[in-house]
Amino acid sequence: MDILAFLTDGLLIGFVYGIAAMGLTLIWGVMNVINLSHGSIIALGMFALYFLFVSLGINPYIGVVIVAVLGLLLGMIIYAVAIHRVINAPHLSTLLATFAVNMIIIGLGTTAFSTSPRNVDFSLGSATVGPVTLLGTRVVAALASVLITAALYFFLYRTTLGKYVRAVTDNRAAAELMGIPSARVLALSFGLGTMLAAVAGGLIATFFPFTILSGGTYELKSFVICVLGGVGNPLGALFGGLILGTFEGIIPYFLPTSWVPVIEFILFVVILLVRPTGLLGAKK
Repeated sequence: MDILAFLTDGLLIGFVYGIAAMGLTLIWGVMNVINLSHGSIIALGMFALYFLFVSLGINPYIGVVIVAVLGLLLGMIIYAVAIHRVINAPHLSTLLATFAVNMIIIGLGTTAFSTSPRNVDFSLGSATVGPVTLLGTRVVAALASVLITAALYFFLYRTTLGKYVRAVTDNRAAAELMGIPSARVLALSFGLGTMLAAVAGGLIATFFPFTILSGGTYELKSFVICVLGGVGNPLGALFGGLILGTFEGIIPYFLPTSWVPVIEFILFVVILLVRPTGLLGAKK
């Protein structure tokens, strides 16, 4: 197979990885919280889309919209129950809180769904352009990721709520003095980050099998992407996703697939050592 085919496949997946990482980095940028429940929420997005498609017969791409709404609500509930009380505590407290949420989701999910692989059996066909075969589901997922990124950018920079989010990100105390309800903005921000993770999970479910434990892999990828694009920089996450997707596409052309995570984490360490703020720098 031509290297161009590997590269194209990796780039299409990289768009979706970027959306997943965007949810993680948005929460960190606004709240200084590392969300260790990120992976399990991605897995919940996968299962939500699966049951909407299999049980209710809803088109997966309509299902993604429903998953987005459910993810937003879930995130705001998690914030209210687990994060709000420790938001001003040391980082270890928020790490433990989100880790506890992660373990609760995995425990309940394993009981409800088992660890048997599931699959969203849906196809949009494929198109062949020279040596490259484009799978319809991956092309649509990549286009959806671009639209979601554009929508997030519009929200953050062109709406009043988005300005509130950026104000709280820059200086929470000053934002409160200006009358901005920071607690509600933080809840909304955590909800948006959770929504992005759930949507990414739904899109990934349209082309990869999954279990309730699958989210852990994508959480680790999200951390690598956040470092690549700059922790706290949502738009940089998409750029980081494309870089990681490119690596995942090209590496199997030269080396066995088992080398992919090794190379990814070597890249992770190198970026931390050489440019800790990421290739695009962190959002200040």
